[in-house]
Amino acid sequence: MYSEKVMDHFENPRNVGEIPDASGVGTVGNAKCGDIMRMYLKIEDGVIVDCKFKTFGCGAAIATSSMATEMIKGKTVEEAEKLTNAAVVEALDGLPPVKIHCSLLAEEAVKAALDDYHKKQQAQQNG
Repeated sequence: MYSEKVMDHFENPRNVGEIPDASGVGTVGNAKCGDIMRMYLKIEDGVIVDCKFKTFGCGAAIATSSMATEMIKGKTVEEAEKLTNAAVVEALDGLPPVKIHCSLLAEEAVKAALDDYHKKQQAQQNG
C-alpha cells in the first residue's frame, strides 16, 4: 500500500516543529479529509535556510509534509516556488490514488508560506 519512503517519513518525520521568527508561514487544510498543514520557512538572502512543519492528519499527510521540507531546504525561493505535488509523490516512490490530495496540500503549504514571505518583504519595502 505505502512505499518504504512514505513509511519512513511517517514514522520518522523530518523538520517537525515551529520556527518562532519565521520569514514566512503558510497554513492550508482540506475540509474533506480534515488534514491541516502549517509550514514555517526561515529565509536568508533568498535561500531557505530552515523549514519546519506541523501537520494534523493521516500518515500520508505527515509523510508529504516531511518530504516537502526536505526538498526545499537549502533551495532558493525561486526553486522552492517550482515544487509540485507530483515531485513530492515521485520522491516518496508514489502514493495510493486516494492519498494524492495530501501531496497537493504539501505543495500548497509551501506556496502559502512563500506568499506570506513575499507579503512581509513588500511590507518592509513599503514601510
